[in-house]
Amino acid sequence: MFARPPQQQIPMPAKAVVAIASGKGGVGKSTIAVNVAVALAQAGHRVGLLDADIYGPNTPMMLGATDYQPAAVNGKLPPARAHGIEFFSMGFIVKPEQAIIWRGPMLDKAIRQFLTDVAWGQLDYLLIDMPPGTGDAQLTVSQAFALTGAVIVTLPQAVSQADARRGLEGFRQMEVPILGVIENMSYLLLPDGGKMDVFGQGGGRTFAEAAGAPFLGEVPMDPQVRVGSDAGVPIVVSHPESPVARALREIAQAIAAQAGAAAAQNVFIPITEI
Repeated sequence: MFARPPQQQIPMPAKAVVAIASGKGGVGKSTIAVNVAVALAQAGHRVGLLDADIYGPNTPMMLGATDYQPAAVNGKLPPARAHGIEFFSMGFIVKPEQAIIWRGPMLDKAIRQFLTDVAWGQLDYLLIDMPPGTGDAQLTVSQAFALTGAVIVTLPQAVSQADARRGLEGFRQMEVPILGVIENMSYLLLPDGGKMDVFGQGGGRTFAEAAGAPFLGEVPMDPQVRVGSDAGVPIVVSHPESPVARALREIAQAIAAQAGAAAAQNVFIPITEI
């Protein structure tokens, strides 16, 4: 087991710190992270989003902050702010077309600096948008940060579940509580009100049950999710009454509830502070 030694951990700027992760790319993990963060802010919480996907930082585009250029103030970089949240990403430091070709130690240092060198406010929730896989970023976040827990995003299909299970078990090996599983792209909403199961049906719930983790909900497919992400306006803002936005707000509430329950057993975050 990978222990999380307290003496090596970075002080957190939030009462609850939640990693949004998956075992593979292409499951909409960043879309979930962005919309859940904004949904929590809409509910009145102080929310930050740390984009730990160093090689593929997408949150600046999804939140409409591609032109943001942070300048240090008193030795700290101010985070960007949009849609009620504050956030920071490698996308603010490198050009959009620039490839980041780093070995593990450089990635580790960058992720740590995103906390120590950024002037985060006093937050209720800090969500960490993780890169896919079970590599250096997962080790850094799990060992250096006092995580409240991790949320795993999967698609309904069996291949996605297999990779998601590896991601989930990786966090368990590093003694990070699993707050739950989200099934994204559960079905396609048709113009006539019907549904099409593009990637299968019920796989996320089945995966959660097999893994012994809470099932936090399913998110349908909707072209407006893509439109909003490209335009920098999350769907919980652009179409707040859509089925997708309602599902994401319910998932945000479920994550908050699971984070509170996990914090009750976490020595780093007393439940009375949530």
